[in-house]
Amino acid sequence: MTMIAPLAEASTLRNGDGTEQTNDALRTLVLASPMAIALADADEKVSLWNPAGEALFGWRGPEIVNHPLSHLMAGGRREEFRLLLRRVLDGQTLTGVEFPGVRRDGSPVDLSLSMGPLRDALGRVSGLMALMGDVTQRKLTEQQNEQLKDQLRQSQKMEAVGRLAGGVAHDFNNLLTAIAGYAELLQGLDQPGEQRRTYADEILKSAHRAASLTRQLLAFSRRQVLQPRVLDLNEVVSGMEGLLRRLIGEHIEFSAARKPDLWSVRADQNQLEQVILNLAVNARDAMPDGGNLTIETRNVRLGQDYSDGHGRVRTGPHVLLAVSDTGCGMDAETRSHLFEPFFTTKEKGRGTGLGLATVYGIVKQSGGDIWVYSEPGRGTTFKIYLPALEATPDPRKAETTRRRPASGTETILLVEDAEVVRRLLHEILVRYGYKVLMAREGEEAIRASREFDGTIDLIVTDVVMPRMGGRELAARLLEERPAIKVLYMSGYTGEAVSKHGILDPGSAFLEKPFSPDALARKVRAILGSRP
Repeated sequence: MTMIAPLAEASTLRNGDGTEQTNDALRTLVLASPMAIALADADEKVSLWNPAGEALFGWRGPEIVNHPLSHLMAGGRREEFRLLLRRVLDGQTLTGVEFPGVRRDGSPVDLSLSMGPLRDALGRVSGLMALMGDVTQRKLTEQQNEQLKDQLRQSQKMEAVGRLAGGVAHDFNNLLTAIAGYAELLQGLDQPGEQRRTYADEILKSAHRAASLTRQLLAFSRRQVLQPRVLDLNEVVSGMEGLLRRLIGEHIEFSAARKPDLWSVRADQNQLEQVILNLAVNARDAMPDGGNLTIETRNVRLGQDYSDGHGRVRTGPHVLLAVSDTGCGMDAETRSHLFEPFFTTKEKGRGTGLGLATVYGIVKQSGGDIWVYSEPGRGTTFKIYLPALEATPDPRKAETTRRRPASGTETILLVEDAEVVRRLLHEILVRYGYKVLMAREGEEAIRASREFDGTIDLIVTDVVMPRMGGRELAARLLEERPAIKVLYMSGYTGEAVSKHGILDPGSAFLEKPFSPDALARKVRAILGSRP
């Protein structure tokens, strides 16, 4: 049974005729109220405590009566609360003040306080009444809503920059294909001239650096074409340990905690390795004086509670890849910009600011989520969650020794809307012995096919072109020439390919920029394969 403390004998409510009637009415009102109510005397000690207060705080009447009202508040804020009480005892009324409280078991509770003075018959303040409501859930919901709004704003900002990055990479890659291709053709000339060779080498170096930059932009914008397969993350991490140890240096201790019986994931192994490398480089740079780098894998199940606290996160079984360091850590402001392209805290010349933007893009395009936990001086942990699969990892094909690709005599229909790239590819294919028909776009390619009486063995087509994309063109040509084979190429995948960033199973794809040898090797492999 709930026990209610009686009013103190020296209650400030007693005064002359009618006092007991007023006192009883007040007692009835306090006891019946759904709000937690406490009466306190002029010494700020509790004189009356109602059942709602007991339900909210866990203190029974006899346990709280004659104790300071400030005992209901969070320890570090009690002096501040006493100042509020003094204001009320000086005659002020306070309404809707939010203040941190504490329950009997020590758990926190957020309170909405309204307090007013109690006066005797002469109008003197003799105590106070405090009404307290639990607003913990409301404040938690408000905080979550603010977090979701921040995440939405961040997502919209990232998407806008991603669209810009993807568009820049598309045009830039067409130029790079021509630069790198002509430079390699120049290298292959038999005419002497050491200076020409040097210039060609420098062209290639610049083109390769620029190509690396655009790959990072495409990864961030989630416009790259992935080649996913079923993977065991433990095998991926294990295969990289030697490289990672050399990368981070002897002053940093490396450890890998790989849980056995790890679930499989579907992802592009090369891209996941890029993620791990980028995170390891950032960890190394955060520990110039040494420290510990740990990579961890394990199976996790994300519930709705995790999703609610982290925005739009897919629930269910996931594989966790965590990369932790004991470095300098980051403050909240730095964390808020962490995945933005070109944002960096490193000194000039030590980074492009695209490493973590690349990581973000790869993880998101792989269907996963990434979160960062960090505080200044306490290191950083990146947690990547990839959806788990019930499948056996695919065996990885052994790397073949590179050699000069074989030539051929087949007929190829080349479709590319960028003239400089079209002329280059024509030159390359002709040098390797192929007969080449050229077209600028889809309708022109269809006309060229219909006007050609012989066999067309292969169509090499850009994916993104005006009016008709490469996939639509290939579908139409296959209706008229069912035996024709198709090689797609692009530096930007657009709507035709990148709804999920993945080509149809079995599709052959060549990512721009590519070298003449890479094109010739790919063409020969496709023409030599079974239909």
